[in-house]
Amino acid sequence: MTSEPVIKLENVWKIYQLGKVELAALRGVSLDINRGDFVTIMGPSGSGKSTLLNMIGSLDFPSKGKVFLKGKDISLMSENQLSQLRGKTIGFVFQEFNLLPNLDVLENITLPMVFQGLSLEKRKARAEELALSLGLKERILHQPAELSGGERQRVAIARAFANNPEVVIADEPTGNLDSITGKKVMEILTDFHKKEGKTVVVVTHDPNIAGYSEKIVNIKDGQITVNHQQAAEVLWRH
Repeated sequence: MTSEPVIKLENVWKIYQLGKVELAALRGVSLDINRGDFVTIMGPSGSGKSTLLNMIGSLDFPSKGKVFLKGKDISLMSENQLSQLRGKTIGFVFQEFNLLPNLDVLENITLPMVFQGLSLEKRKARAEELALSLGLKERILHQPAELSGGERQRVAIARAFANNPEVVIADEPTGNLDSITGKKVMEILTDFHKKEGKTVVVVTHDPNIAGYSEKIVNIKDGQITVNHQQAAEVLWRH
């Protein structure tokens, strides 16, 4: 018996009202993200990638259709219930890192754990463990301005891993990095997927990044155009 998808979109539309004009950023998108998937979402600028990411991450509600997180319809949940479930289930990695500049590395990593009610001792132990595993041991008392771009992204990844989420969603995680550092970041996400069997969703416009994934979803004009399994080596050969 197949387990239910960890994230499920059913005929999702997202319509924005711009004055008297309606803009449909998503048009009837249906998508299952299963436990253990490594999914890349690809599309040109303006294709609806960011809106789709917000739906997959339960950061926004659809205008029409349904979004399910671990089998629960997010539209039927209170803001607090959704926030708690999302915080436990999903870790986010952003292109701009989104670190708090006045906090050091350790404090930035512990932040998601504060909202889940973990004790200070547990938060610190988990943050130190993650910092060590991502090669940040010598940088834990440094603030973001004192770190390189690659180090900042590793802090952002550690923060995403903090609550041991089932899913990590990465939005253009290598967009602000050079190719060598970007490769290292993708290797960290791949290890997380392979060694821990976790679900990874990467949003990108870069076909080289898509080469790391097992499922590629192409979006254009707010609709999924291709949704298939594709081994990374096949992509590289073409």
